[in-house]
Amino acid sequence: MISRLALALLLGMTLPFGMTVHALTLESPAEQVKLVELYTSHGCSSCPPADRWLGKLESHPGLWQQLIPMAFHVDYWDYLGWQDRFASPAFSQRQREYRKSGALRSVYTPGFVVNGKEWRGWFRHPKLDLGTAKKVGRLTLDVQSGVGVKARFSPQVGGDEQRLEANLAILGFDLQSEIGAGENRGRTLSEHFVVLSHSRSKAQNQTGEWSLPWPDFDPSGSKRLAIVLWLSHPESGEPVQAVGGWLPG
Repeated sequence: MISRLALALLLGMTLPFGMTVHALTLESPAEQVKLVELYTSHGCSSCPPADRWLGKLESHPGLWQQLIPMAFHVDYWDYLGWQDRFASPAFSQRQREYRKSGALRSVYTPGFVVNGKEWRGWFRHPKLDLGTAKKVGRLTLDVQSGVGVKARFSPQVGGDEQRLEANLAILGFDLQSEIGAGENRGRTLSEHFVVLSHSRSKAQNQTGEWSLPWPDFDPSGSKRLAIVLWLSHPESGEPVQAVGGWLPG
């Protein structure tokens, strides 16, 4: 059966937005790249300041090489009369899984998780201290936009390689959401690092590689997109290493 990539090249065609065929390779440093997860909602009046703070990390000099921000929109505030267009029950469940593993004391928004651990520092002094990152190994991501991705992990000697789960996310930027009801009624929210798609794969071959198909997602008016892949422990969700970067426009 002919692949989507081969068919696109054969016909010289351009696939729909989010499906354009581009080859891209991204690589992490040997030091651990920290994931900064924000759990947020259009139905939460306390969330816009946290969303704005997360968006400012786009100008952080360590973006992609020291830290990767992501905004997971939860759906448990939708009952207030406004359905968050980015919300997913799976994102709410991800936050609850952190609570179940003990990483979170409770489920709330806005809620931050930094490298698999609850971070309440944003409420007191919103300055992220990355500290000294430990060396865990390099994670390489080969991307064929519209087709799939392949990840390879080369851990430090004695590092953690076995039974890791691969997570793939597409992030949207420069998004505008006009809120018509609920606690943020009448506001227009500007949003960045929005998780538009999240998929997972436990499949890992003997050479330390993971392969995932290209996700289906709605760009929702994103002017730019980024891709992120991270490896985590299946039981706790704690990340081991991450890699990310901008997708070609």
